[in-house]
Amino acid sequence: MDFFMLSNTILFRGITPEEIKNVLLCLGGKQKHFTKEETVYRAGEQVSALGIVLSGSVIIENNDVWGNKTVLDKLGIGKVFAETYACSEKETLMVDVVATEDTDILFLQTKPLLTLCPQTCAYHTKVIRNLVSLLAQKNLHLSHRMFYVSSKSIRGRLLSYLSHQAAQNSSWEFTIPFNRQELADYLQVDRSALSNEISKMQKEGFFTVNKNQFSITLKEFF
Repeated sequence: MDFFMLSNTILFRGITPEEIKNVLLCLGGKQKHFTKEETVYRAGEQVSALGIVLSGSVIIENNDVWGNKTVLDKLGIGKVFAETYACSEKETLMVDVVATEDTDILFLQTKPLLTLCPQTCAYHTKVIRNLVSLLAQKNLHLSHRMFYVSSKSIRGRLLSYLSHQAAQNSSWEFTIPFNRQELADYLQVDRSALSNEISKMQKEGFFTVNKNQFSITLKEFF
């Protein structure tokens, strides 16, 4: 396990790789491997552990009874998921977490974080503080997505999303985490219609795109 990588994640910020080993013991850390398209967590389940992506990536998605899929996020190495549900006793998942490729996940029990540590670990408070920061960031992320999909047009949703990506990366050139189908699901639009709009906008000089790499050229619209 890459403890140095973990020390650079939000959850373990300010905690040394050596201390992380003790944290994993305290939180009952368990590593598990998932193959492509294997379900990590399923909607309707109750969970007691948050997950950290060690390798690969996962999609957070909601599937309704009519078969419609909404992608809420795609998380790569070092990203955390299910922390809200793991901290909410008896709350059932409203989403599925699915591996998009061969993926290794580190699961950590949250109950020890919500109780007084009998060992009075110096890093216990740090992890709690980092978890609160993480929850706040996730809340902001969901707010951003609500803003993206508030536009009635595909172009409006795409402009809003790409504008935020440029700001987040502090660059007019950036790579998004989604393939075309995932982006369509994330923005809640039809894939073919999205591809057509991207093609139109590229011809109109808004940006150049190669797969999931964008380079903004018509900056006054962003």
